[in-house]
Amino acid sequence: MNIKDDFILSQINEGYLVGGSIRDFLITGKHSEDRDIAIKNAEVFAKKMANILDATFIELDSEKKIYRLVLKDKINYLDISEIQGETIENDLNRRDFTINAIAYDLKNEKYIDTVNGIEDLKNKKIKHIKDSNFADDPLRILRAFRFLSTTGFELSEDTKTALNKYKHLFLNPAKERINYEIMKLFGGNYTSKALLEMDNFGLLEELFGCVKEMKKVPPNTHHHLDLFHHVVETVRNIEELYSHAGEKEKLHLNSIDFGGFPRLNHIKLAGFLHDIGKFSTWTIEETGRHRFIKHDDVGAKMCQPLLKDLKFSKKQIEYISSMIKNHIYPSNVVASPDLSEKIMMRYIRKMEDNIIDNIILAKADRLSARGEAITEEIVNANLNGLDKLLNFYLEKKETLKPLPKLLDGYEIMEIKNLKQSPMLGEIINAFKEAQINGDINTKEEAVEFVKAY
Repeated sequence: MNIKDDFILSQINEGYLVGGSIRDFLITGKHSEDRDIAIKNAEVFAKKMANILDATFIELDSEKKIYRLVLKDKINYLDISEIQGETIENDLNRRDFTINAIAYDLKNEKYIDTVNGIEDLKNKKIKHIKDSNFADDPLRILRAFRFLSTTGFELSEDTKTALNKYKHLFLNPAKERINYEIMKLFGGNYTSKALLEMDNFGLLEELFGCVKEMKKVPPNTHHHLDLFHHVVETVRNIEELYSHAGEKEKLHLNSIDFGGFPRLNHIKLAGFLHDIGKFSTWTIEETGRHRFIKHDDVGAKMCQPLLKDLKFSKKQIEYISSMIKNHIYPSNVVASPDLSEKIMMRYIRKMEDNIIDNIILAKADRLSARGEAITEEIVNANLNGLDKLLNFYLEKKETLKPLPKLLDGYEIMEIKNLKQSPMLGEIINAFKEAQINGDINTKEEAVEFVKAY
């Protein structure tokens, strides 16, 4: 397949295709929906192409002359930027890694590769162009691990040396830029590998302070790995489960419902943080058994300031916190000696849109804890139960209707003669639980429940 077979690029006979779209085409042979063009007089060219493609013109950076064209389908993009320097070769030499510094001359239809990026792609190497590029923009330190996560490539020895030299600058970039790279990293197929490599450089502890505490919790009868390696293994198992998931599960996990990134990226981050509360709840009984009572509740609260500091949105934090709080919940449901439809339906009502995500996390957690007390029988029983719960949900999904809103907060305040207070929140939570359990089905029942509370 030729790179210009793409329906947009076939209409362009000037400038240079650059960046990730080239890299991804050379790796996969597939065209990207997000194409980058470097050209002189970028603004004039961008406006011309906006007319040709009937696309929306957006100015991203007036100083650096970067523009975006959004096509009518809202899926295909064209980013157009002014060539940095006198020539395209100057531009390419300013970039971060050789695999991102390949250009394709759209007029003469040939590759321009002054830094041997194509060879590094073939050798599956992530190699920086020059040391000073890390000093110029320290975000490139994190980007090295992001590309490791998305490609599975190895860092070159020279790049490892440069990363060690400049890693003290790691957290200098704006938190918003760091956030973007974190989410990209957690979207790769090799996130677990990237996390371990980051840890080799001591960077993971800088980014997530909880890693230091995780490393203090050793293996035990239920866990064959120490806590840090357990959570990384959980991320790896989420990747594995996703690769073998059914079409409906993948469609759900690929959906972008908050934060600008797929649910999959978020559930992998939740998997990494799911046991963040274990160190502070860790006790060892006289029998030698390790206990972590309420670590799910504690962890759900602990993750919130951490994620807020890293500029995650309110909805992202709510989702990840909920996943941590409920990561044991589906396994407790399926452990019921009488797993009835009512029990499963209660779970579905409670988890709402996050059922697939929650079950995937529970499966990954189970597969990542194989201590001497955990037999194959225990593992298989848990996984079979979780599969039963998932299949039940998928069968019922199309017929499910949201719980009716029988009373709102103002009505409850009026019935109980209450003002905004912790008591009001307590009543609302109890009311919701009763509705989920099927104990309240009508407005009259709702009013009586609140009166009697």
